[in-house]
Amino acid sequence: MSNNLFIIDSHCHLDSLDYETRHKDVDEVIENAKSRGVQHMISISTTIGRFEAMKQLTAHRSEVSLSCGLHPLNVEDEAFDYDKLLAYAQDPRVVAIGETGLDYHYTPETKPLQQSVFAQQIEIANQVKKPLVIHTRSAREDTMQLLEKGNAQNCGGVLHCFTEDWNMAKRALDIGFYISISGIITFRNADELRDVAQKVPLDRLLVETDSPYLAPIPYRGKPNQPAYVREVCEYLATLKGVSMEQMADITTQNVQRLFNLKL
Repeated sequence: MSNNLFIIDSHCHLDSLDYETRHKDVDEVIENAKSRGVQHMISISTTIGRFEAMKQLTAHRSEVSLSCGLHPLNVEDEAFDYDKLLAYAQDPRVVAIGETGLDYHYTPETKPLQQSVFAQQIEIANQVKKPLVIHTRSAREDTMQLLEKGNAQNCGGVLHCFTEDWNMAKRALDIGFYISISGIITFRNADELRDVAQKVPLDRLLVETDSPYLAPIPYRGKPNQPAYVREVCEYLATLKGVSMEQMADITTQNVQRLFNLKL
């Protein structure tokens, strides 16, 4: 079924999938993905404390690259350890810093802490010359200001699971960032996102699942997995008026360029 496609799931959480009732193990998840043309995936860290376990989970699989960082919704779960993150960031399997950013939707009360932790992760990304994976929700202006002030254009990055407006996308594109599209693009009420995706240049688009969250139609409401990034890629290809093969090639090249991946 893969038709020799080479799709990359640029953002999934392999350590958060259900290995008790849904998947036998991480190998099954990866083989499922590969059977549908999804040949590589980036497993994204949300806490520094869990990074080592995520690394071990996927240590035997060359199809998985990693990020390390502290998610804005987790800033109260653990004290931010700058030196530990800096050390992890230099691991050759780590291709990005994050997921980091700002989320004022769920935890506006931690704004100052979120901003401080975010700024420090931008600093680390610049230090190790690896791109940022950005989560942003209800925090457009502060997210962009911190990126611009922190010279994030030097390390680059991606606004993952994009659900913001065209103004924010354009500001991110202007500092060399990429825009990643998730299964949300397939949802009926995602007209604004479809409009943004239409405007983003092909050479700045990535596709992702954000597994185990946000499964695309026709799997909406079920746990997500990297195999389902194929649906995102297909939908985006139709939206942009290119073939599935072209969209797979383009988004794969974009991932390789952004994350300096040699596959």
